[in-house]
Amino acid sequence: MVWSIVGRIRLENLIIGLVQCNSLVGEKDKNLKATIEWVKKAKKKGVNLVSFPELNITGHAGHPLMISEAESIPDGNSCQALMKLAQDFNIYIVAGIAEEENGIHYNTQFMVGPQGFLGKQRKIHLSGDEYFYFRHGTRIPIFNTGEVKIGIIICYDNLLPEVSRCLAVQGAELLLCPHAARFGDWPLDLKKRRSIVERNKEEWKKIHRARAYDNGCYVALCNAVGKAIESENVKANHAGGCMIIDPEGNVIKESKSKDISEELVVFNLKGENVRKRRMQSCFNLRTRRVESFTILTQPTE
Repeated sequence: MVWSIVGRIRLENLIIGLVQCNSLVGEKDKNLKATIEWVKKAKKKGVNLVSFPELNITGHAGHPLMISEAESIPDGNSCQALMKLAQDFNIYIVAGIAEEENGIHYNTQFMVGPQGFLGKQRKIHLSGDEYFYFRHGTRIPIFNTGEVKIGIIICYDNLLPEVSRCLAVQGAELLLCPHAARFGDWPLDLKKRRSIVERNKEEWKKIHRARAYDNGCYVALCNAVGKAIESENVKANHAGGCMIIDPEGNVIKESKSKDISEELVVFNLKGENVRKRRMQSCFNLRTRRVESFTILTQPTE
């Protein structure tokens, strides 16, 4: 098992695109159209895989509109449209949508590629008012393109280190971390908005640098940006922010915009960096004593 984690790295070179974009709830068709345009822009920049924020197709807000346009996966129109786009453009796409299955809703990120539908990740740890709209997921799958093993961790799930570790022991070389993190009131003052963007990034650096370093993999995260709903009573405002962190825990690329605005971040991931980190003699996945970890499966008192 240890050898499969550290000695069989599939990743060689992968050009990844991260999108921070605005998605209004109740505007699924508009959001899907924008998603398609972002994919086309990414492809022109040579991107092999493009990743979008949490619920980018149906929008994220503490409001019933968040699930009003939920779809099944992979049979829904949005997933089918992106499957065709992925095949036509020979690209991998990771997007978020409110999923409906047997009358139950999930906060879901799905992945499609040239070969079709690769799978989905349902958010496991719901936060704040999400409990009123979604049921939690239970599985932590790996998405294997044949060239790279990918794990997807949705927003609040990133605060639970066990999730990334479960993916790492399955051989994940890249963790995609889509967010739709809300910050409260919308500041009219430009300086205050920029302060929110910077604070958002600094908090994420603490969390995601640790996930990358501990698990010897790349971490790539992106966040929704702007207002998700035009209502003074619903604080669904997102600060944006994209960043890529290498297996040593270094931030190697991040969104340039200091304001709350849409952006595409592109970077070439090199598998040699994963291989080098995981082959270190004292790398933790090589030396851990799992027989001592059974307490992790017990509920907190």
